[in-house]
Amino acid sequence: MKEERGMEYTKHAPAKLLGLVIALSTMLTLMFPNQQAALAATVNLKKGSQGPLVKTVQQKLKNWGYYDGSVDGIFGSGTEKAVKYFQSTNGLTSDGIIGPATAAKLGIQLESSGTSGSSSPSQNQADVTLLARAIHGEARGEPYKGKVAVAAVILNRVKSAEFPNSISGVIYQPGAFDAVADGQFNLTPDNEAYRAAKDALNGYDPTKGCLYYYNPKTATNEWIKQRPIMLTIGQHVFCK
Repeated sequence: MKEERGMEYTKHAPAKLLGLVIALSTMLTLMFPNQQAALAATVNLKKGSQGPLVKTVQQKLKNWGYYDGSVDGIFGSGTEKAVKYFQSTNGLTSDGIIGPATAAKLGIQLESSGTSGSSSPSQNQADVTLLARAIHGEARGEPYKGKVAVAAVILNRVKSAEFPNSISGVIYQPGAFDAVADGQFNLTPDNEAYRAAKDALNGYDPTKGCLYYYNPKTATNEWIKQRPIMLTIGQHVFCK
């Protein structure tokens, strides 16, 4: 009987061990979900890469004015050049390789499994809608980059100690945005406004941290005209 019990234990030991391994893996995933995801996101995109994630990158770069080639999912010389351009204008090492830092700026998640990337961190739909309405009211008719820039200014204010710490708080701050005051904020945003809002939430900031913008042709506030101008996009100048 003792020998039989020993054989029975030996026969079932691998299954029990496998069960323990699975349980431990599940526990670690629950305890450290971000670390588990980070470990999976280890494959860089570079010249020669192919697939849905490359196509996503190409489409984003094309939308933002960095790329004018085909959105075909093939990381060729044109895509590499566009990535370098994007990196150089966003404070990144201009090597043409999409690693974690560049992926974060693009708003994508690199994955070792080869599955397509998606927009990073889940976006609160209410915040997306608020931003889209602000973009549509403030920057309707502006180039796409200018629309993203308006949203970026709002998000930069959220991060600044000088302003409210929420998107709604910044947008509804008294006197902050003409579109809120004159009712254009209540217009229905178009698809491009929603796309610009999502791109800004994904980390795209053409202004590189600006907190203000205005139209020099219509602005009457003398204080804002004294702010140092960092760049001009369309009819708006952006400043800190």
